[in-house]
Amino acid sequence: MSVTMIGDDVVSIPTGVTGTDEHDNIIITSKAISEVKKIKQQNSIADDYGLRLGVKGGGCSGMSYTLGFDAAAKENDLVLDADGVRVFIDAKSMFYLMGMTLDFSDGLMGKGFTFNNPNATKTCGCGSSFGV
Repeated sequence: MSVTMIGDDVVSIPTGVTGTDEHDNIIITSKAISEVKKIKQQNSIADDYGLRLGVKGGGCSGMSYTLGFDAAAKENDLVLDADGVRVFIDAKSMFYLMGMTLDFSDGLMGKGFTFNNPNATKTCGCGSSFGV
C-alpha cells in the first residue's frame, strides 16, 4: 500500500480494503498534516502516537466525526501513514470515511479541521455531523 502525494497539497492514502480503488482513498491535505504535527508538538504528544479518525452515532444529522490521538492501534484498526503521521481508523468507521478528505481551515469563517465526505447525504450547519 503506497501513499500518493498529489502535488504539494494533499496525501492520498489507500484504505487497504479489498475491492476498493483510488476513489475510496482517504485524502489528507498538507495543511491538516501540518496542523496535526503542530498540535502534537505544542502538547508534548509523543511522536509514536497516531491520529484516530472515526465516526460515532449522534449529532443533529445522525453521525459525528471523531478526531483525537491514541498511543497505539486497536485490534481491528486499519493503520495508515500520512506523511509520517500514523492514522488509525477502526473498520466500522472506514465504511463511512472512504473517499473522505480531511482538511484544516484557518480562514475568516473559523479555524478547525473540516471533513469533506462524499458518502454524506446530509450534513448539519456546523459540519461536524452527517447522515448517510
